Parts: sequence; C-alpha cells; structure tokens
Amino acid sequence: MAGGKGGRLLSLPVLAVVALMAFVHYATVYVFVEDWLGLGSSAGAFNAVAFSFLALLCLASFCAAVLVDPGYVPASFALDMEDARGNGINLKYCDKCSSYKPPRSHHCRICRRCVMKMDHHCLWINNCVGYANYKPFTIFVLYASVSSIYSMVAYGGLVTILSIVLSTLLGWHIYLLSHNMTTIEYREGVRAMWLAQKSGQRYHHLFDLGMLKNLTAVNFAVFSFRSYSSMHLHVYANAFTSYFVHHHTDLSSFLSLSNQILGPNVLKWLCPLALGHLKDGTQFPNYRE
Repeated sequence: MAGGKGGRLLSLPVLAVVALMAFVHYATVYVFVEDWLGLGSSAGAFNAVAFSFLALLCLASFCAAVLVDPGYVPASFALDMEDARGNGINLKYCDKCSSYKPPRSHHCRICRRCVMKMDHHCLWINNCVGYANYKPFTIFVLYASVSSIYSMVAYGGLVTILSIVLSTLLGWHIYLLSHNMTTIEYREGVRAMWLAQKSGQRYHHLFDLGMLKNLTAVNFAVFSFRSYSSMHLHVYANAFTSYFVHHHTDLSSFLSLSNQILGPNVLKWLCPLALGHLKDGTQFPNYRE
C-alpha cells in the first residue's frame, strides 16, 4: 500500500472517520450533555468523562485497525500439501504472487498482496481486515456502536442512523465470530451450501467447530485456567477435562482456538493492542481434525 502506515492515516476516508468521531464527541459532551445536565453538575461531569473515555477507546481501536498490518503471507511460507489434503483443505495457488496461499488466505487487489484470513478490504481504515488486525477492527466497531448509542440516547437525531449502521455491522461480525468464518468465507459458503443442497448433501463450514467452541466456552475456559489461583486451577482443570472427555472433544484443539481472536487473557479481550497471542496465521483447527 502506497505511503506505508503513515500514508494510511493521511488518507481522506480515514481522516473523515476521525473528523466524524471528533464531531460526535464535541456535540455529545459540549452540546447535548451541557444542555441536558450541565457540565458543572456531578451527573453532567460523570457523563462527559464516561463518553470521553469511550471516545478515546474508539479512537485507539480505530488507529490500531489502520496501522496494524493485516497479516501478509510470509515469503518463507511452505505448505504441507499432503497434510492439507488429508484435512479436506483445498490448496490454492496465487497467480499474482506466484506462490501457494495458506488456508483462509486471499489476494487483495488493492494491497496487491495475499492476506491471511482475509475478511475484506475496508475503505474507511484504508487497510485490509485480516488475521492480525481483525481484533482491533471488531473492538473498534464495538466501541463505536456503544458510543453512538450513548449519544443517541442523549440526543437522537442523525446519530440514530449512525447507531443503526454500526450496530448492524457489529451484529454481522458477532455472527461471523460465532461461526468462525470471515465475510469472504460466508460468501463462498452461500454457493457451497446451494451446491450441497442441490446434490442432497449437507454443507458444514470447515472451520466452524460449533458456537460453544467458537465463542463462549473457549473464552470461559481460558479465563478459568489463567485467572484463578493455583488452588482453583486444579478444580477447574479437572472439571473442564472431565466435561470435554465426556463429550468426546479434543481438549488440545479446543484450547488452541483461544489464540484466534481475543487472546488467552480475559482482562485483555477489549484491549485493541493486546495482539501478542497471535501466531503465524498459516494454520487453523478444523472440525475434521
């Protein structure tokens, strides 16, 4: 992408988003809250500080989504073709990059590179949304939705439209997370599902391990393993091990899912810069393993 990371920030769409955030913050705090409660009152000051904190988190998440590289396929990548075929993964060769792509990778014609676990190229962050920056992008949408709803409750008006748009986008990505798929994979899955139904078969997304593993249980299990004292650790470890053995679930595959999106530490789930848990992005567990 031309201009590097600095060029991303200076693009017109990115500056437009920053200007919109600044406008909504100013209007909410210095117009709506001031007229509603008065900034001199304790209630007004509390609302002003709370919304300003939300706006700061929103801005930080947005900058992270813009500046963090989405996860480009490394030049040294070598695909284990025999293992991939054994797991039902279709090998894809990128004619533009003249190399094989890891599973879930796609070539971005704008970035002119293959992006690992690519979701889409977003005009408003002037960057691809991929393996490495999907978390800050999703967290940004979450904070932006909460902030816009906050402002809508205080005033309404045009902010209502913004709230609806952002809430819809947030709901869409929650749906994708619950099915462990990207936007591109969803579009591919629609056709694959149609073809499967036409031939009397049932389509199942290769990387969808079930909502429990994709979302709730993964995060709760990791929270229990990492956040409790050593005395509680043994109790919860035995309980979770017994549960997964009883349900014939591969515990190692289950725990490996925790490194995909939010990370292993529950205290860092909503921190857009907590990305140290990410691996190389070339391998993902699937339901056939």
